[in-house]
Amino acid sequence: MGDGIYEIIVVGTSLGGLHALEVMLAGLPKSFLFPIAIAQHRHKNSDDSLSDALQRNCALPIREPEDKEAIVPGRVYLAPANYHLLVEPWKTQWDWQDTRRTGGPTFTLSTEAPVLYARPSIDVLFESAADAYGEKVLGVLLTGASHDGSKGLARIKANGGRAIVQDPTTAACATMPKAAISTVAIDWILPLGEIAPFIVNLCCPALR
Repeated sequence: MGDGIYEIIVVGTSLGGLHALEVMLAGLPKSFLFPIAIAQHRHKNSDDSLSDALQRNCALPIREPEDKEAIVPGRVYLAPANYHLLVEPWKTQWDWQDTRRTGGPTFTLSTEAPVLYARPSIDVLFESAADAYGEKVLGVLLTGASHDGSKGLARIKANGGRAIVQDPTTAACATMPKAAISTVAIDWILPLGEIAPFIVNLCCPALR
């Protein structure tokens, strides 16, 4: 799945997220062969206009996943309104001689209670991805008016993954990135416009 060490990129954002996601996704080439899962805080009755708006500036196909949907490289998955989006790990088959992974990770949708008043929750997505993919996760936290995402980035780091946070000075709302920077050992703090090129370079240098 590409030349890098990562197998999934998870992104979280809240207030100001539409613009931040437009900028980030516009910087990813059509040949970017990694799945991207996004948790964007939005009203529970939101329609599909967010997906449509993001698709206009993104070369990769964007969709809201269904429950138990397989995770496919080169696609952008947007958490549906009023659902938590979780990553389910590989299924493991046991026999007398070996232990094998028999089915790839999938998405699960949940209507469990909101976390930090949000559903979808960034922490829920990040923590489930960290548990499913371990060190193969790259977490990205963008603008937002909440502390959601900090615990999730901490789980990603604890499981061996890496973390990118938007430079608060380039965020429409600095609360979310500042909260993460103050509590988690972030690997990279980048201006919004540099995040996508950095991800491409990090995951698949041949696409530079």
